Amino acid sequence: MKTVGFIGVGVMGRSMVRNLLGAGYEVAVYSRTKAKLTDFLAENEVRWCDSVAECAKGRDAVITMVGYPKDVEQVYFGGEGILAAAKAGAYLIDMTTTDPKLAVRISQEGKQRGLRVLDAPVSGGDTGAKNGTLSIMVGGAEADYKACLPLFEAMGKQVVYEGPAGAGQHTKMANQIAISGTIAGVCEALAYAEHAGLEPDKLLASISKGAAGSWQMENLMPKMVKEDYAPGFFLKHFIKDMKIAQSQGGPALPVLERVCAMYGDLEAEGMGDLGTQALIRHYRES
Repeated sequence: MKTVGFIGVGVMGRSMVRNLLGAGYEVAVYSRTKAKLTDFLAENEVRWCDSVAECAKGRDAVITMVGYPKDVEQVYFGGEGILAAAKAGAYLIDMTTTDPKLAVRISQEGKQRGLRVLDAPVSGGDTGAKNGTLSIMVGGAEADYKACLPLFEAMGKQVVYEGPAGAGQHTKMANQIAISGTIAGVCEALAYAEHAGLEPDKLLASISKGAAGSWQMENLMPKMVKEDYAPGFFLKHFIKDMKIAQSQGGPALPVLERVCAMYGDLEAEGMGDLGTQALIRHYRES
């Protein structure tokens, strides 16, 4: 496996492509707005493609990292989509966080066309993408997972085969459910500390290495303190993920429901393009 088509070169996609290049893969890329990639294309030895179909055609593997389920559906289906353009035997890997039911649908359609489909959402944000330390959760045929493991290991540190098609996406939903409560807890701790007049740096040093410690605390609390809301992961995309989790049925998820509502209030105020750490604004403004 030498040639890779990568569709969706956004905040995380850029770093993922760089890591694939560093591992020796030949990478062709496509994104909806080429103008946003001027610096990236100038700095990296990638081939730009003018369409989804061109990016998928003839590649050994095609990776997608787009925004919403509707974007996934658009790039895979139709006459100009990946399913129609990819060569027989190619590996199609959707690393977007999307609906597990859509992952199963793509897998079924791909199998009918002689294609090997994996759903492989990631966790770790822009930091994990840059450092090649993403957690990657893979659903699909186990033989296909094993064949693509070198690809995954170029982008991530923790790579786990979760089960059949859709299992990767279900695992990511569980991940997002856990994050929702954790990030709200970090915000509440910081809001309480600020109200009590504590020094944020001392607070972080005191509690981040104990039982309260978490990735969210270590990586996002410092940004909350500095009011740095630049997106490592878009607030609007986290809302999308939480709503997908809510749509799957199963047990009641009251914490997820409440956190999703708080983020929804921020999005309604025009903050959808901020990072998830902007949840602290809900507490500071309430």
